[in-house]
Amino acid sequence: MAPVARFKLVFFVPDSALQACKTAIFAAGAGRYRGPEKYTECCWTAMGIGRFRLGDTATPNIGSTGTLEEVKEARVETLCMGEEVAKKAVDALKGAHPYEEPAYELYKIEEF
Repeated sequence: MAPVARFKLVFFVPDSALQACKTAIFAAGAGRYRGPEKYTECCWTAMGIGRFRLGDTATPNIGSTGTLEEVKEARVETLCMGEEVAKKAVDALKGAHPYEEPAYELYKIEEF
């Protein structure tokens, strides 16, 4: 039996929406390690400042067009076991995240 592909999902979210986004990705199956009963809702979170300037066509949740914004945000990293779980977690993140374009990255983890 081939090993299950593993992915790391990394995303950035304003502090006010952190719990909603984590709840959504965990419900989609992210954050599980070594089977569903061993470890669940696993993630690493660090706080920082997100910075962005809104363009003329943006429809922001936070900020005003043309203004440089700085927002307290969390960086969250979690494990997704299998491509299907990774896709579901990204979809759940997009549905729960308050920004029109959530910043996220998805990496395939290689086993050596």
